[in-house]
Amino acid sequence: MRRIAGTLAAAGYQVTLLGRQLPASTPLEEQPFKQHRFTCFFLKGPGFYLEYNLRLLFWFMRHPFDLYGAIDADTALAGIFTSWWRRKPLVYDAHEFFQELPEVVHRPLVRKLWAWVEDLAFKRATLAYTVSVSLQEYFQQKYQRPVALIRNMPLRQTAHSKPKTPPFFIYQGSLNVGRGLECTIEAMQHVPAQLVICGEGPLKAQLQNLTYRLGLEQKVLFKGNLAPAALVQLTASALGGVMLLEKMGLSYYYSLANKFFDYVQAGIPQVCVPFPEYRLLNAQYEVALMAQPQVQDVQDAMLKLLQDAELYGRLRENCLLARQEWCWEKEGQRLVELYNKL
Repeated sequence: MRRIAGTLAAAGYQVTLLGRQLPASTPLEEQPFKQHRFTCFFLKGPGFYLEYNLRLLFWFMRHPFDLYGAIDADTALAGIFTSWWRRKPLVYDAHEFFQELPEVVHRPLVRKLWAWVEDLAFKRATLAYTVSVSLQEYFQQKYQRPVALIRNMPLRQTAHSKPKTPPFFIYQGSLNVGRGLECTIEAMQHVPAQLVICGEGPLKAQLQNLTYRLGLEQKVLFKGNLAPAALVQLTASALGGVMLLEKMGLSYYYSLANKFFDYVQAGIPQVCVPFPEYRLLNAQYEVALMAQPQVQDVQDAMLKLLQDAELYGRLRENCLLARQEWCWEKEGQRLVELYNKL
């Protein structure tokens, strides 16, 4: 979101980025755009989504804008109502296929609700875009309207670090269900390296308990949330990244996760799930070893990166080539072009 807001601000737009204050939130850093956080009484569940959208609505009543951007279905209702009420354009950014998230897909009533919200958002939006070709094609066919593609790529990096000793693999992102974290931790029993997990989420306690039960406290390290600059530096010193998802709904299956590109920009190969978007990109530049989110597959891929110097060197060189193309400097230009047409 900082990349999107910063790019639009640099293009001459006056941007305000809204979010929420969590107990573990770090202080806001100065940016070339305005920022505001809401402190919510509810932190999760239906109460949170209702409260957050109501807070957005009341705030918009006092702060008019020329256009409104809703990120995913969980903020869409406030954007839909406000853009209709003020007769202003709505931009809908579908980072997720919300009704197909693992937490939603097996809950019929909840799924039906989010499907309704998503349907409203795509019908109301003046501009809609999403993060992968698979999702773009799906949404265009389902809603019979143009949906642009803006991939969630990081800023281009130029540093060329070497893996630290002892070697370690890194996972960055939320600790949520369906991220392949359990099998990755189990795979570490037979991999002579460490696993550094950066992020927070509802599975953290469960994953820590699994680590203790397997006696891997010295091999699996939980770093929590890191500042962006610190995370970039740590990632660049890793031997490889971990990008595994389980097929628990189309949102994950059609995804194009930020961390895939973060690892490429850091110049490190990765163990990656063979979903459509990742296979397509890996065919352009071989930057990853594909593995199913199963213990043996993950273990074998990690060992290859550790033991096959020729393979590792080739993947690493491909990362350095790919990061010249897969970067926000290019995606951000397309974003500005879309906004300029509104």
